[in-house]
Amino acid sequence: MSFQPNPGDEVVINDIAYTIGQHPAAPGLAYAQAGRQGIVYQLLPRNGSIHGAKALKVFFPKFRIPAMVYQSEHMESYSELPGLQVCKRDVLTPERNGALIGKHPDLLYAVLMPWVQGQTWFDVISDQRQLTAEESLKLARALAGTGSAMEQRGLAHCDMSAPNVMIPFFSEVENLGKTSAVELVDVEQMYGSKMDRPDALLAGSPGYAAHRTVHSGLWSSYADRFAGAVIIAEMLSWSDPVIVEKAWGESYFDQHEMQTVSERYYAMRESLEKRWGSKLSDLFIRAWESHDLSSCPTFGEWYVALAAVDVHQANAAAAATSEEEAANPSEADGNLKKSSEPVNEPVNTQHGNIPQTPHSPDQEAVVNRLFLQARALEDEDKPAAALEVYRSLYHFIPHNSAMQMEVEAAIKELDAKLNPKEDTDKPVPVPFYRSKKFMISSAVLIVLLAGGVPTVKILADQAEVKQKEQQEATRLADIKAAEEAEAAKAAALKQQEEQEKQKAADAAKLDAEEKKKLAEAKKKEEERKALQAKYDKQAKYEAYLVKQEQQKKEAAKRALQEKYDKQAKYEAYLVWKKENDAKLAKQEAERKAAAEVKRQQEIAQAAALKKKRAQNVVTLIAHYNKTYNAQIGRKIENAESYARDFKKLYNTDAAYFKGVGKVAARMSAINKFLSNTNYTLPNL
Repeated sequence: MSFQPNPGDEVVINDIAYTIGQHPAAPGLAYAQAGRQGIVYQLLPRNGSIHGAKALKVFFPKFRIPAMVYQSEHMESYSELPGLQVCKRDVLTPERNGALIGKHPDLLYAVLMPWVQGQTWFDVISDQRQLTAEESLKLARALAGTGSAMEQRGLAHCDMSAPNVMIPFFSEVENLGKTSAVELVDVEQMYGSKMDRPDALLAGSPGYAAHRTVHSGLWSSYADRFAGAVIIAEMLSWSDPVIVEKAWGESYFDQHEMQTVSERYYAMRESLEKRWGSKLSDLFIRAWESHDLSSCPTFGEWYVALAAVDVHQANAAAAATSEEEAANPSEADGNLKKSSEPVNEPVNTQHGNIPQTPHSPDQEAVVNRLFLQARALEDEDKPAAALEVYRSLYHFIPHNSAMQMEVEAAIKELDAKLNPKEDTDKPVPVPFYRSKKFMISSAVLIVLLAGGVPTVKILADQAEVKQKEQQEATRLADIKAAEEAEAAKAAALKQQEEQEKQKAADAAKLDAEEKKKLAEAKKKEEERKALQAKYDKQAKYEAYLVKQEQQKKEAAKRALQEKYDKQAKYEAYLVWKKENDAKLAKQEAERKAAAEVKRQQEIAQAAALKKKRAQNVVTLIAHYNKTYNAQIGRKIENAESYARDFKKLYNTDAAYFKGVGKVAARMSAINKFLSNTNYTLPNL
């Protein structure tokens, strides 16, 4: 029996009784949400409290995997991380839940987990709900914190997208469990060192999948970096009405725009820099221009940058923009048009000498933690991981500081260790600032002028030159990697074309052989049919002679039998007539009884319909009064909700309601209000 529950149905799981919740927007239907892998139902405890609600995820047959039990056991420890409460999972197995699975086979390996209240980020974007600067910053920090905590444990969601990011922060249900402002759901594809690789890998969701990696599937510790960067950028930009207005639909970016230079990209980049500062804008640019996921900024980098952001800056920028638009509406339109045009400067701008801003205590704590983490990775002989942490840390260290020089030296040493340069016949000229003579002179000068201003200037010049050289080397390496990838792609395409040509030739050869065999088989079949026709003709003639003789005998037999049959038929007719008269009398009595029952049923149905219509009229009047009171109280969203409830109920029996009292007049007023919320409802 398939699992298709109705609201109020009871389900007992692990000796705990639950009832199926009712969908708030569709009374009479179970509260269910369909996803790519299955359907999630809301289960309420027997006392009906929403705070103890559970989510029961029933997987489609393709995704009912026994290994889900092992996976969920390892996820249990991650449920303590902020934003991962759905990792506290209980899988329904034949051993523990055999009776329930026997009744509903669809529940095999279904998962029971906490129900997360609130909207999804998908709902916020689709509804074009503009946020305040405080809300944007709170959500972005929460997502960055969750992603950073996961990365530090080698975890990745692997399908981070708007539908899979819940926002309990916007829930109307009181938060008793101190839930994170952001929660991740659909964690079945989660990557971890102890997790088994899924049989079918997801390639990311439209609007959040990097086009350079979308075809290969996502399952690595870097899988969330690009999608996470896009969602954080969306959250920060959703307090900007220009960005909300430009949204493609179910996400800000259209999938075809991913990692391309487009109007939406420039608008978001400009909004981030204007409202939140150049550091966050640069992180977004790095992610957008990355050639692979490992090149994207880590969630730790996002968290450090967000920790230093002042929400008053965003509010001030928004206020200044509003004043400019109010003062110069024509110029605002021109600037908007200009911002949509491509600019000539490279997208990946370099920082140069950026004025340093004071570091907040939170940022300093994160910087110190990352520095200690990189040192620990070096001690554990993990140079690749240490190099990545150092590079992430470099962008947030004060310029010309002692820590910056130490981190630069560590990056150079680890990079040389991981990527040793090949010896060439022609010696590579050493820049003067990296020569032994220059380094010795610099050291002597530092000793002589220790603590003086000239020392700081020399170190600053040296650090700046080394930084530019390293950036140029990185750019050349990226260009070379892109060229090699294009060459490999062209070779693969050529090989694929040759394979397809060979397959076509083989198919043509097989087709010719098949046609030849069919022709030979057809010829043999025709010869067999001709011989069979000859035998059939002879057999038919012999059968005809036998049939003639048999017919003569049967004619004599029939004549005698007809005489006996006439007598028997007459006697049978008498018996039938008597029985038929009794049967007709009985049927007439039954027909009259059925007609009486039907008449009584119609009377009962008419009475029930009359009662229901009367109740609906009362409900309609209540909905109208709620709408009127909500409008008077300036609660327009509630008023619109009550108005839609009125219209929905009215349309179920419009022909009847139209002639009842002032219901039709109320419906007319509701329609005017829904089309224009400034319309004032009459007091009916």
